[in-house]
Amino acid sequence: MNFLTQPVPLSWFLLLSAVLFSLGVVGFLFKRNIITVFLSIELMLNAVNLSFVTFAHQWHAVKGQIFVFFVMMVAAAEAAVGLAIIIAIFRARGTLAIDRIDLMKR
Repeated sequence: MNFLTQPVPLSWFLLLSAVLFSLGVVGFLFKRNIITVFLSIELMLNAVNLSFVTFAHQWHAVKGQIFVFFVMMVAAAEAAVGLAIIIAIFRARGTLAIDRIDLMKR
């Protein structure tokens, strides 16, 4: 059997999912720009989606892929609302630095 036609092991997909989720957590915890934090949350959602699809493929079940579809719909709505809030914060405060945004003080 040719190595180009061999299937990719499922553990590689799970490893990629773990790496993407870890990068998202690091970006969420250590970045100080609200857009970077927002993108880190999206990266974590996509990492979880990748693991759902991997397990759905392994168990030959469609439930995981349907759940991923719903998570993607929620993520799209969250992206629209989140970007609108980010734009409103930038217009009101003039910065996107998390440390300098104090919405409760004024």
